Amino acid sequence: MKFLKRTLLLLSVILIIAVIYNYPKLNILAGYSAKNTASSVYLGERTLEFTDTTDNNFSPVNLATDKVDPSLKSASSSAFGLLTRKAIYREGLGAVLTLNREDETATYLKPVRLKPDNTTAFPYGNAEQKDTVFENVNYDKVTNAVNNIFGKNDNSRAVVVVYKDQIIAEKYANGFTKDSRILGWSMTKSIMSTVYGILQHQNKIDIQDKAPIDSWQKDARKDITIHNLLQMNSGLEWDENYDEISDATKMLFLERDMTKMQEEKPFAGKPNATWNYSSGTSNLLSKILRKQFNTHQEYLDFWYTNFIDKIGMNSMIVETDLAGNYVASSYAWATARDWAKFGLLYLKNGNWNGEELFTKDWVDYATTPTPTSNGIYGAQFWLNTNGGYKDVPKNMYYADGYQGQRVYILPDEELVVVRFGLSGFQENKFLSEIISAVK
Repeated sequence: MKFLKRTLLLLSVILIIAVIYNYPKLNILAGYSAKNTASSVYLGERTLEFTDTTDNNFSPVNLATDKVDPSLKSASSSAFGLLTRKAIYREGLGAVLTLNREDETATYLKPVRLKPDNTTAFPYGNAEQKDTVFENVNYDKVTNAVNNIFGKNDNSRAVVVVYKDQIIAEKYANGFTKDSRILGWSMTKSIMSTVYGILQHQNKIDIQDKAPIDSWQKDARKDITIHNLLQMNSGLEWDENYDEISDATKMLFLERDMTKMQEEKPFAGKPNATWNYSSGTSNLLSKILRKQFNTHQEYLDFWYTNFIDKIGMNSMIVETDLAGNYVASSYAWATARDWAKFGLLYLKNGNWNGEELFTKDWVDYATTPTPTSNGIYGAQFWLNTNGGYKDVPKNMYYADGYQGQRVYILPDEELVVVRFGLSGFQENKFLSEIISAVK
């Protein structure tokens, strides 16, 4: 009997130690699942069952138990019954993880949106485009290229191919349509960068200025410029790792104000000499944007009234953290067609239907390789300067998101290609097939 009691006591101690050791991991696991569920159900308008069998169906997130409460527009996720996280949906702001009960009943400012144009044809409005047939386009070849990445291994959800303002190919997986909002993940970084481009064009900001971060003014970090941050080349320490507890996962699933973590980091290198991909940097840039406006409401509105809604991306929602900052690292949702409009804005060098939001100078800036990035990164855009996609022009550039979310911009070919999915795919082959079909 004594042996049994001692054994049970030992097992209890081991279990307690295991729980304490893994508690932070459980917190992030449940946090990811709750946030993703709330966004998928209320923003993406998918069912809980669909979300659990697709978006949340990977290890270890699939170990969480998810529930939704449509009456409260909330989602909760339990990690083995040991820890539960909750996320709420706020109209106009998307879903957010709560940290206490007060967060569930707090009032929040929301952005003022422009009215959608549902009578003008795509891309300048949301109505269906007029049929246009290009003699130089091999439509069968384009269609085959698109179909080929909807196989079992590629797991694509949406593809839109736009040539000279016309959709020449479009396909959606079961459960998705042209009206489905899809998360762009890190493509949100490129959205945020564009807000800087518009402010720069309006002479309201100078990206060569020192970053206006008060806490840096008494140490060497005071010399970091906005330009350094846009190029992910500040020299600041950051751990961008999603396989374990890291700066990135703690920021997204444990922080009220997601702009603070990068601000508090020390140097790990030197500005303009140490490229390091950092979602924390993108959220810090969101904070700097907020400081450009007199009120929080102006900050919330500007992204839409001067950019997103102005080019008809009316489906887009950029989610905010609990502190009211746009989560510029990760959380923009929109239809595939609206993401294509974003690519077209760059293809048109910032001129949208006769109105200049920015100029080619900004496009040139955004696509200039960051020092020490080996030619793969610009100002929150990814580049093909080093020929990583060997059968694709080197001046192709793109917005890039987790699991292969992409908006490719091909200036020479007058093409924008959008792809969404749940896994990677053969990008070089796919793009080269599209290009070869447009002669």
